[in-house]
Amino acid sequence: MTTLLFTHPACLDHDPGPQHPERPARLAAILNALDGPDFAALDRREAPLADDAQLTLVHPALHVQRVLGAVPPQGRTRIDADTALSPGSGEAALRAAGAVCAAVDAVVAGEGKNAFCAVRPPGHHAEPNRAMGFCLFNNVAVGALHARKKHDLRRVAVIDFDVHHGNGTQAAFERDADLFYASTHQSPLYPGTGAMDERGVANNILNLPLPPGGDSDLFRLAMEKGVLVALEAFRPEMVFISAGFDAHADDPLANLNLTTEDFGWATERLAEVARKACGGRLVSTLEGGYDLAALAESAAAHVRALMAA
Repeated sequence: MTTLLFTHPACLDHDPGPQHPERPARLAAILNALDGPDFAALDRREAPLADDAQLTLVHPALHVQRVLGAVPPQGRTRIDADTALSPGSGEAALRAAGAVCAAVDAVVAGEGKNAFCAVRPPGHHAEPNRAMGFCLFNNVAVGALHARKKHDLRRVAVIDFDVHHGNGTQAAFERDADLFYASTHQSPLYPGTGAMDERGVANNILNLPLPPGGDSDLFRLAMEKGVLVALEAFRPEMVFISAGFDAHADDPLANLNLTTEDFGWATERLAEVARKACGGRLVSTLEGGYDLAALAESAAAHVRALMAA
């Protein structure tokens, strides 16, 4: 079995504006990197549209309707200062969430050993009742709860190494002891959540904030001594990765100093835990990363590690 790659051209049609950091060129850069000979063995699949039943596992129906209803027929509109909608945003958001659900189905069915969803808009800031931080729907949370609903996988884990704390995923998980969320992120930084004392109902939330200027050694220590230990103890039936690459030293929106190699290393270690705990069932989805070269290189390292798992 090989690694599955889910994406869709519609994810390029979400256009927040020419000066917006979460721009279509991000996804184009990743897809260009994954066109290289190292990735010929990827099983490439088209991301389907998420349906209402999937989205409402996380987001109330009224909220889903409100977000999709705000998509403009032309021009752009804003949900908040950071989050803009264009005519293609609705389909892109549905494809992004649908990709994660389809990846879950395929990995559980044994069609691939793991999967990467190269989609946008990202999702981990989207709270159940609020779109924010470039995010419309919480793609990874939708996929995780889809794994429960459709495949009866009760203990589901999301590991998030985006430089920004995934407040939306934490909000969706914190009151359910069988959902585990762990995050390494810069603090202080947007969105201002993710303190170590935010632990969930049963210590099922693990936040490991890193200071500005934090480097590879600090990140790897947090992963080794914190995230991996807690993930193993949780005994997940499926592992998800919120794969943001904006902790890279070259990223313009934050101040951590990770390298491309750090993302490959973290992916290897998380895949190793997944192999031991749940037969390797792992689905990753793109979150942040705003320097195009660093993003493309880091995503390639991430996918290369998934393929080698």
